[in-house]
Amino acid sequence: MKILILHQHFKIPRHGGAIRSYYLAKALVDKGVKTVVITAQNEPGYRKLSLEGIEIHYAPVPYDNRYGFTQRTLSFFQFVLKSVKFAARHRDADLCYTISTPLTTGIAAILIKRWFKIPYIFEVGDLWPEAPIQMGFIRSAFLKRFLFRMEKAIYKNASEIVALSLPIQETIEKKIPGKTVHLLPNMADTAFYKPEVKSPALEKKFGVEGKFVVSYIGAIGLANGLHYFLDCAAACQRQNQSIHFLLCGEGAMLEDLKQHAQKVSLDNLTFILFQNREGIAEIMNVTDANFICYRPVNILETGSPNKYFDGLAAGKLTVINFGGWIREEVERERCGIYVDPKEPADFSKKIKPFLNDPIQLKLYQQAGRALAERKYSRRMLGENFYSLMAGAVEKVKEYS
Repeated sequence: MKILILHQHFKIPRHGGAIRSYYLAKALVDKGVKTVVITAQNEPGYRKLSLEGIEIHYAPVPYDNRYGFTQRTLSFFQFVLKSVKFAARHRDADLCYTISTPLTTGIAAILIKRWFKIPYIFEVGDLWPEAPIQMGFIRSAFLKRFLFRMEKAIYKNASEIVALSLPIQETIEKKIPGKTVHLLPNMADTAFYKPEVKSPALEKKFGVEGKFVVSYIGAIGLANGLHYFLDCAAACQRQNQSIHFLLCGEGAMLEDLKQHAQKVSLDNLTFILFQNREGIAEIMNVTDANFICYRPVNILETGSPNKYFDGLAAGKLTVINFGGWIREEVERERCGIYVDPKEPADFSKKIKPFLNDPIQLKLYQQAGRALAERKYSRRMLGENFYSLMAGAVEKVKEYS
């Protein structure tokens, strides 16, 4: 069996960022599957890397979270052209596993299917184009119609679809009745991230000795609405609560947030540069609560953010400021709390029981870790992914 994985934003552990696609590729390699990844890099020129049995091809297609709409669109379509070109070298692949976002990777998958006779499975982590439309990035009626038609064509041409959350699965099933849509959520690397006793050396490194630590780790973009995170820090500072906030990541809003923090004199907030997986593990060590933040946009509630699963694996209290399936889950499992996205003082109020009662904090943290082990273990979901791919390849051979 040979699988081609198409993902413009493929990351490996030492570089940091969301590494779900690396986990998927590794799950296949561990089962003896020939696995080839086509992705992009900002550096000029073509590069090939062999990593733990994964063959990775890097196409020179610059992309940055700070890009505007036109620059992003150009980058996305450049990757379509480059990925199809590289796929021509792997016509013997049994299947192409295509990962969005961006949605345009689906165009490449359609071309690869038509020209090289390689069927594809399409993975949906965010509902595009609905997400940028609801956030106000796409306003042209013509462009909206075009993107929705493109989305439907990509779904229809896929052999099967993989959704990262139940709401995404249900939405696609309604759009394309009869299409097989699998649910394969993000993974918690329970072997790498583990509950740990706080390291005094790391507490000193981050300047959080004796503090209750709330961390946000991830993308710093418009969708994340991180001014709310800063407002929570300000509310706690006014209450003289012994809480320190850590904000780690990179993105378009970083400088704006730094300026805002300086303007309102936040002494209980530290910005940390983007980190790889080892750096994230250090931050997790000193963290008590893992904060997941989004703007109050309904479509964002359907997503499956990596930071949620890392926090569960590390055994941290989850704090969210949005509704949807994650809110339902953390409240049902008693491993996290929901705070009002319009009222930062609500965070200051709802975090108090955990400041005053270490036992309650520990119980919630342990419940989060148990959830990660039971439902989101990387090992378990990796097995599920391999079974899904093997089954899909068998269907392809059966009907060919």
